Formats: sequence, C-alpha cells, structure tokens
Amino acid sequence: MFDLFILESCPYCKKVMAFLDENGVNYNKVDITKKENEEALIKLGGKRQVPFLVDSDRNIQMYESGDIIEYLKTVV
Repeated sequence: MFDLFILESCPYCKKVMAFLDENGVNYNKVDITKKENEEALIKLGGKRQVPFLVDSDRNIQMYESGDIIEYLKTVV
C-alpha cells in the first residue's frame, strides 16, 4: 500500500497524485496540514518536504516527484 504525504496546494504533489489517479492506483493521501501527519512525515523522512511516498509493501520511502513517478512506473 502507498501512503503519499502531501499538501493540497503543492504542484509537485498534484503531479504525483495525477499519475496515481490516471493509473488507477489506490493510495492514502496524508495531508501534512494536520500536526500529527506532519510529525509522522518528519519522523519517517527526516524533513518537512512533500511529496513523500511510503511503499510499505516494499519498505521504500522517497522524496521528489520525478523520482516517485519513475519508481511507481516500475511497480504499478
């Protein structure tokens, strides 16, 4: 399962979400405007940057929209 840490206003987040939606991929949007989600992001990734993808099935975590999309192309 994919968790995608996002800010709704972030153009890079929108780019990743569009890719996921266009490819029919199920994922959890984790909006970091909620304090507990922001804290979880920092705990997992070490910094407050979005988008941040967590692929719990493969134990993968990554930042950067381009890298996320390239990774997703290999697994979906």
